[in-house]
Amino acid sequence: MPKVSVLMPVYKVEKYLRQCLDSVVKQTLEDIEIIIVDEGEQDECRRIIDEFEAKDSRIIAIHEKNGAYGVALNKAIERATGEYIGIIETDDFINITMFNDLYNLAKKFDADIVKSDWFEYYTNKDKSFKVGQIPLFKLNQITNVKKDISLLKIPPSIWSAIYKRDFIMSNNIRFVDKTNHSYQDTSFKFKTFALADKIVLTNKAYVHYRVDSEGSTCNTGGKIYAICNEYEEITKFLNKHQDLKELLNSRKLINEYNAYIWNLKRINRGFRQEFINKFSQIFNEYNNNNEINEQFFKKVNHKEFEVLINNPKKYKLLIDRKLFFTKLKDFRKKLFTVRVNSSRAYICIFGITILEVG
Repeated sequence: MPKVSVLMPVYKVEKYLRQCLDSVVKQTLEDIEIIIVDEGEQDECRRIIDEFEAKDSRIIAIHEKNGAYGVALNKAIERATGEYIGIIETDDFINITMFNDLYNLAKKFDADIVKSDWFEYYTNKDKSFKVGQIPLFKLNQITNVKKDISLLKIPPSIWSAIYKRDFIMSNNIRFVDKTNHSYQDTSFKFKTFALADKIVLTNKAYVHYRVDSEGSTCNTGGKIYAICNEYEEITKFLNKHQDLKELLNSRKLINEYNAYIWNLKRINRGFRQEFINKFSQIFNEYNNNNEINEQFFKKVNHKEFEVLINNPKKYKLLIDRKLFFTKLKDFRKKLFTVRVNSSRAYICIFGITILEVG
């Protein structure tokens, strides 16, 4: 049995695939299997995969039409035989010690999940910046959402973790397998974190998440209701696990509300009212079912929520105004920015970094 099965869905990433595969085959943990699932096209990706497969017996390539990220990963999960499972998106790349370090932590604590920090990588600058999403006081100890519900605030980033395969299989955790779907990491992360008894965090970063990939979801329009489908999946999951729903539903609703506002920022303006109508309908239903409580309003503006559920057209005007001022603020930041966080500090004037530390 390999120590880690590395699952790698491939779709139109010929610009980045070789760098990604290089970073995986050179891992210091050699006892891995590498399961590549691509769309079966006779394109440059296929030629790169064939080249690597011919050189490395640990590579298993599945060439089939999938139509979706989740479909491909579900096939890879079924094929995996490793003690742990890792997922790497093939427009990213990773540090060579990633799986060795995460596996050692997993064995030390017999963890269901080991979750690490990650980098945002900018192709045009060839620079990576640590995002700092893992709190220092939560490191290298066993935790779970029953002890610490704030774990659900960590962005999905499912590729910066490994998962015990027996845990995934015994709980029948899979991705939403709809074709032409997006953001399948949202429900996968929620379900794995909700069900895991032993989660271990590390603030070391290994994955260089390419934020400016031409094919990345954040740079394409996508489907405007894809994020709603993911939260529908989470709702179904919680309805099947009433003990977890009682504990986690308020946090889930806060995440969902914020995700829909995030979605409003990225979709085409012409679809904004249509999406707000759906947003309003969903949260009206939650409100009518008495799921909205005081905990929710500790994180969500009550007045804005009332506008959303009672007057979606007025809510659109409110959102339009907010987005305008956000763009204005972003423009001002490009003129002059001073930023300091746990990983770096820099001063930028007219879009040019004049001083950077970290």
